[in-house]
Amino acid sequence: MAGAARNSGRREVLYVIACGSPLARHVGRLVDLAQQDGWDVCVVTTPDGAKFIDQPALIRQTGHPVRTHYKNPGDPDVLPPADAMIVCPATVNTVNKWAAGITDTLALGLLVEAQGKGVPIVAVPYTNAAMACHPAFRAGVARLAEWGVTVLFGDDVIALHPPGTGEQHTHTFPWAMPLAALQTVSWSAA
Repeated sequence: MAGAARNSGRREVLYVIACGSPLARHVGRLVDLAQQDGWDVCVVTTPDGAKFIDQPALIRQTGHPVRTHYKNPGDPDVLPPADAMIVCPATVNTVNKWAAGITDTLALGLLVEAQGKGVPIVAVPYTNAAMACHPAFRAGVARLAEWGVTVLFGDDVIALHPPGTGEQHTHTFPWAMPLAALQTVSWSAA
């Protein structure tokens, strides 16, 4: 029932959070699939994620501004509140900071707050094999999963690639997988 209206008569809102990775260039595919499922999709990026996306295209696709930075004090929120979030691609940097509770970007602030509110979150780390070996990253992935985040990571999701080859592997990314996982999380949370 993900994406369907609940009691309020409005579509559920999904935040797609994109981090700085070549995979972020294709995040519109995830947006399209989510919209087909009935979600009202808003895109938020990390500052490095903003370097990869086509912001005007995503604004046209979603009907919402793409947010990257915290708003100024007193400014109104321009996005509706999230009913669920997908972090895809999640970089090593974002996973490490998120697991440490650091909120120095809008994306991280939203994720830390959403966890506290019990908002369903699916995270899909996308990194190379060398970076994935770092103990802090492995601990961060495990910690997020322990705290209730659905983390899709490992060879059963997408095989890790050698450093410097991430762009060559974006075409094999399973964009429907985070949505399917979110539907399972949303059902169990309901």
